[in-house]
Amino acid sequence: MTIVITGATGQLGRLVVEALLSRNVPAGQIVAGGRDLAKIADLAERGVQVRRLDYDDAGSLRQAFTGAEKVLLVSGSEVGQRLSQHRNAIEAAKEAGVSLIAYTSVANADSTAMQLAAEHQATENALRDSGVPFALLRNGWYLENYTDQLSVQLQHGAVLGSAGDGRVSAAARADYAEAAAAVLVSEGQEGKVYELGGDVPFTLSELAGEVSAAAGRPVTYQDLPAEQYTQVLVDAGLPEAYAAILADSDLGIARGDLLVTSGDLSRLIGRPVTPMRDAVQAAVRNQLGV
Repeated sequence: MTIVITGATGQLGRLVVEALLSRNVPAGQIVAGGRDLAKIADLAERGVQVRRLDYDDAGSLRQAFTGAEKVLLVSGSEVGQRLSQHRNAIEAAKEAGVSLIAYTSVANADSTAMQLAAEHQATENALRDSGVPFALLRNGWYLENYTDQLSVQLQHGAVLGSAGDGRVSAAARADYAEAAAAVLVSEGQEGKVYELGGDVPFTLSELAGEVSAAAGRPVTYQDLPAEQYTQVLVDAGLPEAYAAILADSDLGIARGDLLVTSGDLSRLIGRPVTPMRDAVQAAVRNQLGV
């Protein structure tokens, strides 16, 4: 069995490769695909097949999927271009005759009104129309969306957002990767839809409280109107269109769009999902060198 992981040069894709290896999938049966092969040269040294894969290059997709039985389609990072890119990948997978495409979608894709979900929703429809067997891995928010901002949070003593008192079921990127690996090595996944998220949802005020406790200094949550939060993100260097999407996602959190109660993630990985507190404490130790 050959399993292709797209986006293996990115954070999630690489973690899925590692998760497959930890499940004793032979390295030679794993294909790590990406645009910059230098980033995954170390995987090639460990016996993983490494192939150039560019969502905008149909030829590279066909070559990367040659001989594949299963494909993990990691959603692209270029918002606004993802649907056409995903369609290219789906068509190449269909031509290759794969038995399963597992797609990393977004939590509650069938009901959310978040702008960020639009391309995921369209991709899910494209998969249904393709005739290729598929499974949907509807990933919730990453804890890293917050812990990666720790230095800024500590510098300003604040977590900023527009989520109000909404609760978010965030989980560690590695947990989502383990879940993807579990689906890829299992049979009978065709048509399965997994709503994936943390076991214990939290508000951004609770997040700020854990950052404050772990760092031993005051950190509070400051809730901003979406327009103001967008401008804060733009001032921090994000493109305006992407900043607006992130602020809109916070409004989605306020509505409950990123609240996941299925328990699918912990069942797939066979253990409790990494708690927010643990992730925050690890990030603080790393940031402060303690």
